Amino acid sequence: MPIPPVILLLSGSLRSGSSNETVLRTARTVAPTGVRTVLYDGLAALPHFNPDDDTDPLPEPVAALRTAIDEADALLVCTPEYAGTLPGTFKNLLDWTVGGTEICDKPTAWVNAAAPGRGQGAEATLRTVLGYTGADIVEPACVRIAVDRNAVDADGVLTDPEARERLGHVLGLLTERAAGIDRG
Repeated sequence: MPIPPVILLLSGSLRSGSSNETVLRTARTVAPTGVRTVLYDGLAALPHFNPDDDTDPLPEPVAALRTAIDEADALLVCTPEYAGTLPGTFKNLLDWTVGGTEICDKPTAWVNAAAPGRGQGAEATLRTVLGYTGADIVEPACVRIAVDRNAVDADGVLTDPEARERLGHVLGLLTERAAGIDRG
């Protein structure tokens, strides 16, 4: 029996009920059949990045992060913009990945859930840092899906059919790239 592909979902927000969490919870519900999604929930536990600590043995939360990335076939990021760039906590997460090889050549995309006209600074910084990790950025899967709070159900999942369809398409593109199929 084939092992289902795994897409690791990385939120850049610590805020409960954030638009970014909404997007990723929705992604879990629209994943293509046979695809497993894993929502990483260790952002708050990561220590401040210190190159002196980026050695074996790694701090446990960092080792868990790198293992989660290593075990995934693809990554989907959804992060807010804060003061024109990535939030410090999410940049910290990415800093912990630069010294490893887990993201290298891994199909990666992001969803910008910011209101129209916002979020470009976070996207630009994300692109730069992912370049240092060697991520395989799947351009057609990097999209903007603004979250309408009136279209979020009690479970924190988007009900908007168009947004759900676009997220399903993003996950499909990541899955295809992970399988070596490039239709983007």
